[in-house]
Amino acid sequence: MRHAPHRHRLGFWSVAFAFLTVMAFSTLPSPLYGLYQQRDGFSSFTITIIYAAYAIGVIAALLLAGHVSDWHGRRRVLLPAIATSIVSAAIFLLWRDLPGLLLARIVNGLSVGVVTATATAWLAELHAAGQPDAPPQRAQLIATAVNIGGLGVGPLVSGFLAQWAGGDPLALPYLVFLVALVLALAVVALAPETRDRPDPFPAYRVQRVSVPHEARGAFMAAAAGGFIAFGALGLFTGLSATFLVGTLHETSHALAGTTVFVLFAAGVVLQVGLASATPRRILTVGGAAMIAGLTLTAIAVWLPSPSLALFLAGGALTGAGGGTVFKGTVGTVIAITPPETRAESLAGLFLAGYVGLSLPVVGAGVALQLVSPRDTLLGFAVVEVVAILAAAPRLLRGAAGSARAPASRTMSPA
Repeated sequence: MRHAPHRHRLGFWSVAFAFLTVMAFSTLPSPLYGLYQQRDGFSSFTITIIYAAYAIGVIAALLLAGHVSDWHGRRRVLLPAIATSIVSAAIFLLWRDLPGLLLARIVNGLSVGVVTATATAWLAELHAAGQPDAPPQRAQLIATAVNIGGLGVGPLVSGFLAQWAGGDPLALPYLVFLVALVLALAVVALAPETRDRPDPFPAYRVQRVSVPHEARGAFMAAAAGGFIAFGALGLFTGLSATFLVGTLHETSHALAGTTVFVLFAAGVVLQVGLASATPRRILTVGGAAMIAGLTLTAIAVWLPSPSLALFLAGGALTGAGGGTVFKGTVGTVIAITPPETRAESLAGLFLAGYVGLSLPVVGAGVALQLVSPRDTLLGFAVVEVVAILAAAPRLLRGAAGSARAPASRTMSPA
């Protein structure tokens, strides 16, 4: 499809705005869980289940539809996915009991599962068409920054609105993002398509991962890195308010939102700082930052007088490391896959990530029913650090392999 380069450049930023808005909406409830607990008497485990319902929706969407934009086109798939987030916002507003919260989170997850892979692939293609002389790493950086940064924007906005805006704190944040999502839908509708529908059109099948045969190891290493990085990010997104209240005795909704924002904003900052670094260096720095951050976080809650400053610093380092590791894995997958199956391979990476986002947090939620928050946090930190150290050699070899693997070879299911 041929369009003027300026249309592709404008479309690039339209898709980036929509991507950020959808991802921000996905973490919007994080600072509000305390309000739901006060209103309905939810336990920490119930909050974990509400959080995990979102991951169930994401995983289902990635398996069933994360790859279909490779066939139907990016815009034809992204528009219904954004509309699904709008439906989720309406459910949050109209059905506020536990069944409604669970349904809203599942529907939101279905949207995110399609948006992540589709928008990431579309941004890469719009960037290549709009700025053919620019390095592809710029599109990868912006896509990852929008993804990770958006996850931090949602809690920041909802936390501040709940703390200071007045009115109904369980309605106003959703109304604000409902308007933003409608705007995102409108601007994406004008973005140029970058994928023609294949002829003959392939029969539908569920998600599988296709990469060049010689790059399977690199993909599996990237998937492991995504799982670990999202596991650490998910702990703070789903349970940071629980640790703030239960261990640090901080009840501010704005602080809960700021904590999650700092986590993801630090990830964006470190990614920008490493924009020109090699994949191996990106992953090395990211892994080291994750280990340092998890260690600081555990120390913060185990001090005789728990330290909010250390907790925030640990969260920032963990977020910086997790976001950077994720950037490295996205770059690896884009490098080893050709455009015709790029969304499918990215959907496989995000699938691994969102499994990591859900399982460890559910485990932490179960642990909170048996042991104290600080014991739970220490156990989680130990498991994550061991996983990072165990996966590091393979992850670094995979990054090196992605630089050598041609993306144009015959494809094989991984």
